[in-house]
Amino acid sequence: MENLKAYIESGVLELYVLGDLSPEETLQVEEMIAKHSEVRDEVAAIELTIESYAMQNAVEPSREVETKLFQKLGISDELRNGDVEPAAQAEAKVVTLDSSDGKMRTLRFALVACVALLLMSTGALFITYSRLTDAKDQIASLNIDKEKFAGTVSKLEYDNRGLNNMVEMNESKEWATISMQGQAYSPKSKMNVYWNKKDKSVLINYVAMDLPKTDAQHEYQLWALVNGKPVSLGVFGKIDAEGSDVVQKMQMIEEAQAFAVTIEPMGGSINPTMEKLTVMGGV
Repeated sequence: MENLKAYIESGVLELYVLGDLSPEETLQVEEMIAKHSEVRDEVAAIELTIESYAMQNAVEPSREVETKLFQKLGISDELRNGDVEPAAQAEAKVVTLDSSDGKMRTLRFALVACVALLLMSTGALFITYSRLTDAKDQIASLNIDKEKFAGTVSKLEYDNRGLNNMVEMNESKEWATISMQGQAYSPKSKMNVYWNKKDKSVLINYVAMDLPKTDAQHEYQLWALVNGKPVSLGVFGKIDAEGSDVVQKMQMIEEAQAFAVTIEPMGGSINPTMEKLTVMGGV
């Protein structure tokens, strides 16, 4: 009895049910089934357990997979769908199968269907994931291009407004354009100041300037040289193109022999910091 228990627990019966034994091993198991009711009952229990697990975890295959599987099994669509007439069914060849063979075929069919559907589902998920990743990358790229395009359009519109203002003021007889050039502190800097001879107003155009960058504690200050003395016309910062006015109005000045710009602490200075004299130009 102990040897029979060890034989049942060895795992050979599970391999027999799954059809993974050699012909010789299969014959040995069948001899044991014929001799011992305990072995026969254990085989039946294993078949029911595996069949129950397969049925509980089975996923219905698609119509295409189901059709191919039944074609390989030699089962016609009419017979599978119950469309064969009684006479035709009577003429069909009847083959009597052993109950355990029928269970094994049902089990194997269910397992094949599960595996086939699993492979198809895995492939479909992989393809869907790849397409979703590509779509996200394309959307991100389009958003970046859109932002770049919007920034370019904004900059062009800003520059266009500044250029139009420059043309209008240069063509007007009321406006004098004072071109200021870089000084020792920043030789490559340049800037234009527009002085109205009639109402004495002063404008600066951000498009017509190229000044060195300032930090958060400093800004630019415009000066007018009147009879050899500097007069402050106000401070201004380097304004970005987006959301900014192209032209800024400074303080009025009745007369001036020259204009200049220095870099000063935030809020401006009473007297110009000459070592940070950026640009200067005579009237």
